[in-house]
Order: sequence, then structure tokens, then C-alpha cells
Amino acid sequence: MSTIVIGAGIAGLAAAVRLAAAGHDVTVFEANEGPGGKLSQFSLGKYRFDFGPSLFTMPQYVDELFRLAGEEPTDHFNYVRLPEVCHYWWPDGTRFSAPGNTEDLASAAAETFDVPEERVAEFMAAAARKYELTGRTFLEKPLQKADTWLNWQVLGAMLRIPTLDLFSTMNAVHERDLQHPKLVQLFNRFATYNGSNPYKAPGLLTMIPHFEHHFGAYLPVGGMYDISQSVYDLGKRLGVSFRFNQRVDEIVREKSKVTGVKVNGDFHPADTVVCNMDVWLAYEKLLPEAKKPKRTLSQQKSTSAVIFYWGIRQEFPELGVHNIFFSEDYQEEFTRLEAGELAEEVTVYVNISSKVVREDAPAGGENWFVMVNAPAHTGQNWEAMIPGLRKRVIAKLKKHLSAPASAPEESEGPGSAPASEKGKVEPAGFNEDLIVEERIITPPELERLTGSHQGALYGTSSNNTMAAFLRHPNFSSQIDGLYFLGGSVHPGGGVPLCLLSAKIVAGLAEK
Repeated sequence: MSTIVIGAGIAGLAAAVRLAAAGHDVTVFEANEGPGGKLSQFSLGKYRFDFGPSLFTMPQYVDELFRLAGEEPTDHFNYVRLPEVCHYWWPDGTRFSAPGNTEDLASAAAETFDVPEERVAEFMAAAARKYELTGRTFLEKPLQKADTWLNWQVLGAMLRIPTLDLFSTMNAVHERDLQHPKLVQLFNRFATYNGSNPYKAPGLLTMIPHFEHHFGAYLPVGGMYDISQSVYDLGKRLGVSFRFNQRVDEIVREKSKVTGVKVNGDFHPADTVVCNMDVWLAYEKLLPEAKKPKRTLSQQKSTSAVIFYWGIRQEFPELGVHNIFFSEDYQEEFTRLEAGELAEEVTVYVNISSKVVREDAPAGGENWFVMVNAPAHTGQNWEAMIPGLRKRVIAKLKKHLSAPASAPEESEGPGSAPASEKGKVEPAGFNEDLIVEERIITPPELERLTGSHQGALYGTSSNNTMAAFLRHPNFSSQIDGLYFLGGSVHPGGGVPLCLLSAKIVAGLAEK
């Protein structure tokens, strides 16, 4: 069976591998010059950066691809588990390093925030129960197929709906179960994993921390780009044909059956077409005559981002791979985002892969991926907004990363040289002069570079109870043989969910 995959993002790559392993003759068309989509890389001078996603959870979904092909994953792809998932910083000077497992998280939170350890442990146990009850249904199966709902596991989950917090918001659940305002803010930030607002997103999403602290947070030994590169290499070993710098112009059909695609005016036949393009743009550009699912495509967009890629000529030992610098008023941030604006005070995320992948930065330096949540692009004047945002971000980091106070040194006797004359160099606090390389990406550039409509990183938001059911399905209801995957369709954005969308599509195509 001949299959064409549109787009070599991680979902498209994973689908190509799965279908090739099942015997399909697979060709992948990609508009960019190489694979990866958001999971690509670039360099600024001596600093290497992953372009997009920086957090890696559920690595078993990548390992599974190699095993499908009869290969041992560790022969081609390796990663390390982070002992600390994230370092958190609050405006009042409070710091918290979140351990990478549930038990240590509960005890560390109890000590830092002076709350009962059982409170955090019970919250995480509830997150685990929500995942066990609903995860395989909501994340691993097509919600729009009847057989998804006709099994005892789903029936059991439906009977326990009152315990799933489906009709509460994430913030309401956190205030009820965690109570401490800083813990509420810490766990509210997990809504940003799918570009949503914790004050609107359903409480069921409070299961998200279970992925990070139970299954673990990881980093590939060569950085996040290793994920897409290793899956791409696997696809080539399976015989997948990759056509880069070739943009698909149209998905071709005869009546209600897909027949192939057009690329630069040339027709390429296929029995199956798998589209890894943002679903809004797919209907707009590739399926102009198809009936558009207006309700689905008109849903509220997820957040986008402004990203500063900075080569820093100093190391900061107090920072980890993942770091969050919170704002004072988190709810105001999300109110402004929904209004299409940036708050005056923003939360700042700093990812530093060189903490683990030392070759990502020169000796004595670090590669900083600095991200601020931003609204989807709807015509804002980003050129005018960025200078002020950059100043505010630098000021925030400068406040928290001040130079350490030097302890008085014991004299070695009369005439002894001061420490500065003995070759000792005291580390300076963060300041703008430490930035020796820079690239800035805004929402319209994200749209142009990644094909994400309006630069929305996760397609649609999850800001209502039925959001999971309103996402576009992984198949076309009007065109046989046409499938959709990636962050803009079910089950959502982020590396694990994109990999699951590929698994769902491969299963549907085989049926």
C-alpha cells in the first residue's frame, strides 16, 4: 500500500516509521530543508539550541518505534532522567527545586512551604488515579470511534466522573487540594503544557504532573533534536523516502476517496494520505473545496510564545535544566493573554540543555532558551512589543540571579595579595552584557517557520470541559484514506501526545 505523509514533524516521522514497519510504501514530503518541525535545531556561534520543545516525558513512546522495527532502542537513542525536574523562583525570593519523583516531591514541598506532606502526596495520588482511569481512553484512542467507548474500562471511568474534576477548573482543584498559594501557582503552570488557561481548563488536567514526577522528566544525550533525528534515521533504515524542500500544494481526491497529492504541479498517487500539517491550514490550503468543520476550526487558539535564544558567557550553578521565574499575579497574566496582550509582569521560563549536554555551549558558558507565554498572532505589533518585553525579562532575571556575596577571606599575613590578585574570579550576577549571541522568535515567525496557525503552539486550547472531544479527529469523516496527526488534532500538543497521535493514525490506517 502506498502512503504519503505530509510533514516531517515528530508526529509525521513516527507515523512514517509505524506504517513502514507495517509494510506500507511510505513517502514523506516536507517543505523545510530537514526533518523535525518544531523539534529542529540551529547554532549561534559556538552555542547549539533546540528550536522548540524542551521537556521530554514518556520516552517509552519513542523506544516503542525502534522495537516495532526489530531494533534495540539504546543502540540508536539514549536519554537521562533528571533528578530535579524544575527550579522555581518567586518574586519574594522563595526558591523550590522539584525532585523528579513523587515521594521526594511531597517531602520537599512539605519542608519548603510548611504544609503537611500527606497533602501533596494525596494530590499526586489523585493525579495518578485520573490518569489510570482516563489516560488510555482520552490519549491513546480515537474519541470519535464508537468502539473506543464500548469497553468496561471506559464504562468504569464514566461511573467515576464525579471524582475526575471534569466540571471544575484546574485552579479550583489546586486551591481545594493544595491550598498554599505558591503550590497552587506551581501546579497551575502545568496548564501551559497544552497552551491553556488554568483558571478555565478542566480539573481533569490536574493529572499532567503525574507524567513528569511519576514517569519522569528526561533529556536525550544529544539534546531534544536527538528525538526527531533518531526517528528520521530509523525511517530511512525502514525504506521511507523523504522529499525535503517540497511543499504539498493540494490533497487530491476523487469523490470521497483520497488519491494522492500535488507537489509543484506534479501529481503523486497514494492509497493513504497522512497530514501532519496544522489542521486549520490543511483545510485552508490543501483542501480548499472540502467542507470545513467550522465548529472545530473556530475554537479558541492555544497560547504562542516569544522565545529569546541567548548564548551566555558565564555559568550559573544555581540554575538547572528547567527553571521558572513566576510573576506576582499569575491570573492577570492569563487574563491579558486571552485579551491578546502581554502582561506587564510575565512569568519567564529558562531552559539550559548545556547543563547536561556540555557541548551545547563553550567552556564557561551556557545556552539559554528563554520563553514567555504569548497570545496567538492576530495582528499585534510584535516589533513594537518585543524591546519592552526583553527589558522586563532581563530585569527579572537580574533581580533573581544577583552576584553572590563574597565571604571575608582570612589574611595570610602582612603583605599577602588579595584574592583577586591570586587568580580567583568571583561570578557576576546576570546582566545584559553576558549575552554574546541572540535570536528572537515571535508568534508570526513561529507561524511562518512551523506552519502553526497564528503561531499557536498547541492548536486549540483546552479552556473548556469538552475541549478534548472538540479537537479535530485523527481521520476525515468525508474523505476515505485521509488522516490527521500532530499537535493541532487529537490528543493534543507536546512530544508524547504527538507520538500518540501517530500511533492512533497507524492503527486506523491498518484497520
